[in-house]
Amino acid sequence: MGFADVAMGPASFLSEFYTSFWWIPAGVLAAALAIKLPTIIRLWTDPLLRAVGGLLLLACAVFVFVAPSTIVWVNRVTGVPNISAPWVYSLLTAFCGSCLVLIIAWRDGLPEHSASTRRATRWVVTVYGGVIVALWVLFALADVPVERTRDLDTYYAGTPFMREEILLYLLAHTTAALITSKLIWNWIRTDGLDAWLRWGLKFLGVGYALNLAFDAAKLTAVVARWTGNDLDWLSLNVAPALACLSAVSIAVGFILPHAGQYLHERWRIRRAHRRLRPLYRLMRTVHGAGVPLVLRASAELRLTRRETFIRDVLLPLARRTDERLRKRSYVAALGLGFPPERARALAAAVVILDAVEGGGNPECGEGRDGGHDPDTTDLLREIGAVSRALRHPDVIREVRARAVTPEDTVAPEDTVAVTE
Repeated sequence: MGFADVAMGPASFLSEFYTSFWWIPAGVLAAALAIKLPTIIRLWTDPLLRAVGGLLLLACAVFVFVAPSTIVWVNRVTGVPNISAPWVYSLLTAFCGSCLVLIIAWRDGLPEHSASTRRATRWVVTVYGGVIVALWVLFALADVPVERTRDLDTYYAGTPFMREEILLYLLAHTTAALITSKLIWNWIRTDGLDAWLRWGLKFLGVGYALNLAFDAAKLTAVVARWTGNDLDWLSLNVAPALACLSAVSIAVGFILPHAGQYLHERWRIRRAHRRLRPLYRLMRTVHGAGVPLVLRASAELRLTRRETFIRDVLLPLARRTDERLRKRSYVAALGLGFPPERARALAAAVVILDAVEGGGNPECGEGRDGGHDPDTTDLLREIGAVSRALRHPDVIREVRARAVTPEDTVAPEDTVAVTE
């Protein structure tokens, strides 16, 4: 069949390769649908997610039914030679229309929020629905008795009504690819896009550009037949490869924003959990035990439990820290060349270690200004920065040494820098 054309090269292995060629993009698209499916089910009320799911399902169906083995099966079951042609062309046309609708809604917002989006959606549905009807009418009028599973487009390129059907589906596909590609590349150039969304759109743009190349190869081969020339290799060899690459690129484009954001969030949570380890271990020496291990706890829950444990242990300890030591440590850290934010974290680490070494004894804080409890708000909020400071005990020791002897001056050659 036209869209399912498979080159029969001189070597038998090439024939076998093209026989299974179409299952490659079908598998990739099915994997993309499987990745998106949990989110689609969980957020079923979101029309854009449902549209993405439907589009991936349609794309997967195209490559399933375009496989030569499936074409033969459909023709045998229905008893109509080449009935797979209008069926595959209809699926492909529906996919094209769905792409247009999705990109319009995705770019401009939900259909119910924009009158222009609703009008554009109705226009696309009407036009491409009409194309599908016309495809079946033309097939009913055409005389195509010889089953062609690999070269239908070029074999029947000059047959009345079938000629018009082939041209109609290619023009509908080309038009959709052109409009969708233009919308995508215009969207990519807008400011404020999330990085993952921008990369996803780039893959979609490449995918639809490859679709245009597929259409060019097919149309060139068909027009060559009309003029008495033979460029069937474009339809048999080039077009299938372009269709496969296009499907893979489009699948990646749809799953990349979701998968990228998900993986980035998981990485951020695990990194935050790991960065709290030094302070968590220090607080365990004060409390005597840590957070109970829960094997099936999510990453978010483990992070929350660790943060809560640290703050619960740190709060009473922080109220007994030496505020004057903290101020001197802050000045010492600044003198060593650290920026204010880093200096505050180092000063907090110094006074926490001082309080821990004092055994949490109230007397360890007798030197505080006015005998008042220090403000612990910033300390409890910046536990991540304090924990990162604890990873550098040599720096803390140097800050502490300078803080307990405030009369010492800091020479430029003594300045140190810390990189994480």
